[in-house]
Amino acid sequence: MDLVLATRNQGKVEEMRPMLASVGFNLINQTDTDIPSAVEDGATFVENALIKARSVAKATGLPSIADDSGLVVQALHGAPGIYSARYAGEDASDADNNQRLLEALSEQSDRRAFFFCCMVFLRSAEDPTPLIATAQWHGEILQAPRGDGGFGYDPLFWLPEHKQSAAQLPKATKNSISHRGQACAKLVEALNVHANN
Repeated sequence: MDLVLATRNQGKVEEMRPMLASVGFNLINQTDTDIPSAVEDGATFVENALIKARSVAKATGLPSIADDSGLVVQALHGAPGIYSARYAGEDASDADNNQRLLEALSEQSDRRAFFFCCMVFLRSAEDPTPLIATAQWHGEILQAPRGDGGFGYDPLFWLPEHKQSAAQLPKATKNSISHRGQACAKLVEALNVHANN
């Protein structure tokens, strides 16, 4: 069955493709289509994931999966949160967002943070019973970036138990333990249960 992955973020595509392909869907990436990006005007990760999934399902007539994820920093009262991708402005680069985060935390000793992911599956744009999976990945924010892998805030996200930043982890390790990896695994499990009922 064809399934549209509602994202233009190539990093997300590379993380999610292997996991979702294991369920037997033929993945079509939004990056390979002319479907415009949805306006993410929800107040929560769940709302934004539903907005994105519904938008591509409506445009294609196909089932869709979307995620909305971001970094939640305790000392910043949850920021950057749903604005993680545009924390330093609408057209901000990863480096811009990382720099703004470091500046915001410059006077803070509490560096605790977690990545949050909400992943949604819609059978159609009108699906009243979406499958929703969420996950958190806890760590700390470094004083300076470390590592060249990953994307987004990965170079600043320190994992004490691994003694590495998310950007230093091997890709397979990151994909298995990250917020997106955990949420995707939960969604795949739910899809398998759904397919067998």
